[in-house]
Amino acid sequence: MSSHREAPEISKDPVADSTDLYAFISPDAPSTVTLIANYVPLQPPDGGPNFFEFGDDVLYEILIDNDGDGQAEISYQFRFKTTINDANTFLYNTGPINSLNSPNWNRVQTYSLQRVDYPGGHVTNLGNNLPCPPCNIGPLSTPNYASGLAAAAIQSVGTGIQVFAGQRAEGFYVDLGSIFDLGNLRPLQQLHNTFMTGAVLTSMAGINATAGLNVHTLALQVPINQLTANGSTPSNPALASSCIGVWTTASRRKVKIHEGTPGNTVTTGPYVQVSRLGNPLINEVVIPMAKKDYWNAEAPAKDSQFASHYSNPELGQLLPILYTNPPNTPVAGMFPNLATYNAGSPNRADLVAILLTGIPAGVVAPNYSTFTGATQADLLRLNLAIPPVPNAAGHLVGNNLGILGGDVAGFPNGRRVFDDVVTIEIQCIAGATLPLVDPAYTADGAVSAITQGLTSSATDTTAKGTENYLGQFPYLGVANQGYAAA
Repeated sequence: MSSHREAPEISKDPVADSTDLYAFISPDAPSTVTLIANYVPLQPPDGGPNFFEFGDDVLYEILIDNDGDGQAEISYQFRFKTTINDANTFLYNTGPINSLNSPNWNRVQTYSLQRVDYPGGHVTNLGNNLPCPPCNIGPLSTPNYASGLAAAAIQSVGTGIQVFAGQRAEGFYVDLGSIFDLGNLRPLQQLHNTFMTGAVLTSMAGINATAGLNVHTLALQVPINQLTANGSTPSNPALASSCIGVWTTASRRKVKIHEGTPGNTVTTGPYVQVSRLGNPLINEVVIPMAKKDYWNAEAPAKDSQFASHYSNPELGQLLPILYTNPPNTPVAGMFPNLATYNAGSPNRADLVAILLTGIPAGVVAPNYSTFTGATQADLLRLNLAIPPVPNAAGHLVGNNLGILGGDVAGFPNGRRVFDDVVTIEIQCIAGATLPLVDPAYTADGAVSAITQGLTSSATDTTAKGTENYLGQFPYLGVANQGYAAA
């Protein structure tokens, strides 16, 4: 989660594993959109001597659908190259790395960035030999990391575009230990039926499983008018043309040959998609196990074949079962209305709209829409005509429950780095949004109690989930330091 180790095969290929995707109008530069795709999940900062990096043999893409057909009209393509300066040392660095061109940095990674426009396939070269920063090793190896290395790797390319590729602090927060212990959600664990095991579940707050970890980030900040179909900046949020769909993919060459010399490989042939990500948590908890790797290889435009898993998700069936009879109480359960609904012929049109087509104008609010058209495609949809919540004193602000918290600039209208997408999606699956398409349905009172027991805040460094978000591009915090790793 959000897409960490989400499928059996991609879990064995972390450099091609997309972990999180974000798309939002930049709160400090509202004429631009920020797009962030993270890869290489669950990195401990002290993971030397072979520190984490992008794959030289992977094609990374951030793709834009701006006409509602579930296919890319724009692709931003990243290709990486690693250079070893001294083949006779095992060290990542032979002294302090004081700059991006320091001779002490032994394993240097650079990249090229291209924009491809479809259907013609016109290629615009935005940059070559763009620098990645090193990983944040420690005070001796990477002194002055934030300003001297990480900030120096932010590059201006094209017309009004900023780009960054390199290690950042993991900004996604989730209580993995509770979710995958048979849905034993903290801090509600005492209400779980424990499968009649007799287990004694003591109350405790949520635990952020990703705290202190890093990821590898591809970040772009692009003027809005460079992403729309007609080159305009939309002003009417009710129009489908104001919305774009975003997803990220990683692809590998079709053939990989291991040569006779140990460690030497050659790749050839066309690129084949091995990972993708649009909405958070989909391949983890919506797509069944046997289809996960297949889903990763498919294009969003073909997602109608998976629609039944969205319209009747397994987790929606499980919640009333897992929380049927809270211990020592006579009540029927936490989700009696959802249980009754599930006993009929469930058709979660609300989830299909949120995740596969976008929400039409007028359903949530007169000027709220993420609708891109009838094509069912798992895309992170962003309405370019809904203004962002502006920064306050250089800090990100907004309700981290997005639309459920009354914040129309948050998920599922795009996704900001601090949005609590786990709580939002579990509450939606539990029935929070079902009344939007079925007025006769009343959401269970327990729905609002669902929480991870985690918070996110750009200003409260004690908050569970805080990873020192920035108020400016690339918004994810500076990578956690290996020397200081707990």
